[in-house]
Amino acid sequence: MASMTSRDTHRADANRRRILDVALAELLRDPDASMDQIARAAGVVRRTVYGHFPSREALISTLLDGAVEMVAAAEAAGMRGAADPAESLVRSTLAVWEVADRYRLLVALAQRSVTVQGIRDRLAPMREAAAEMLQRGLEQGAFESPLSAPALAYLHEQMLFALMEEVNDGLLKPEEAGNSAAIMILTVSGVPVPRATELVARLS
Repeated sequence: MASMTSRDTHRADANRRRILDVALAELLRDPDASMDQIARAAGVVRRTVYGHFPSREALISTLLDGAVEMVAAAEAAGMRGAADPAESLVRSTLAVWEVADRYRLLVALAQRSVTVQGIRDRLAPMREAAAEMLQRGLEQGAFESPLSAPALAYLHEQMLFALMEEVNDGLLKPEEAGNSAAIMILTVSGVPVPRATELVARLS
C-alpha cells in the first residue's frame, strides 16, 4: 500500500509540474488561455488541473511564485563576488533582466490576476537585499541620490516593470532592454552616463 501511495504521489507531482510548464507556455502564447485550453495542451482532463489549482488565478499565482524564485536567485548570483557596488548593481540587473525577460508577459498577466500589491509583496526580500547593497554604495560614494537606499531600490524595481511594458508594447527591442535597464538604473543612482555606459558594455 505504501508503494502505491508513493507512486501516486510521484504521478501527482509529475502532473503538477507538467501542468505548470504547459500553462506557462500557453499563457505566454495566449494570455487569455482558459483552464480548458491548458488542460487539453497538457493532455489531462480539466478535473486534473482543478485538482491541483482551484482557479485560474491560483495557477497564475503559482507560476508567479516560481518566476520570483528564479529572479531572486539571479539577483543573488549577480551580486555575488563583486566588491564594487556599481559593478554589483550592473551584474545583478543584467542577471535579473535575463530571467525577467522570459516572464515579462506573465508579469503583465499577473498584474490583472494577482494584483500589483501581491507582486510587490513577493519581491520584498529582493528589494531588501538590493537596498543593503545600495546603502553600501551610497556610503562609499559610488552612488549619489536624494533618495534613501530603500526608496532607490523601490524605484529600480518599478523601472524594470516599466521596461517590461515598453518591450511588451514594442517600444524597446528585447535584445537592447537588458543593457538599457542597467544603464538607466546606474544613472538614476547617480553614476555619470559615460561611466555607466562603459561599465555595462564591459560586463554585459
